[in-house]
Amino acid sequence: MATFEDFQKLDVRVGKILTVEDFPEAKKPAYKLTIDLGEEIGTKRSSAQLVKNYKKENLKGKLVLCVVNFPPRQIGPFLSEVLTLGVPDQNKECVLIQPEQEVPIGGRLY
Repeated sequence: MATFEDFQKLDVRVGKILTVEDFPEAKKPAYKLTIDLGEEIGTKRSSAQLVKNYKKENLKGKLVLCVVNFPPRQIGPFLSEVLTLGVPDQNKECVLIQPEQEVPIGGRLY
């Protein structure tokens, strides 16, 4: 069982999607995201399997939650620096976890 101390080890921050690119080399359909995570963290990149539920033009400017303290992960030719968080819909496709109102970029989940 995880403890509260285990939870506190995760650094989950609010980010704003700046750019969205196709990622045709990915094994499963995905986008390459560039995300602004605020002054402390900066801009990071993430691969996210969002193609089924989101069009590229609708993702730009969205607020998302990202785990920023996992090690980077090589996904084909792309280095994903943060994990963009989502939950499965009824078809087991990713739906982003998003704040329901405007909040400061870089804010830490607590």
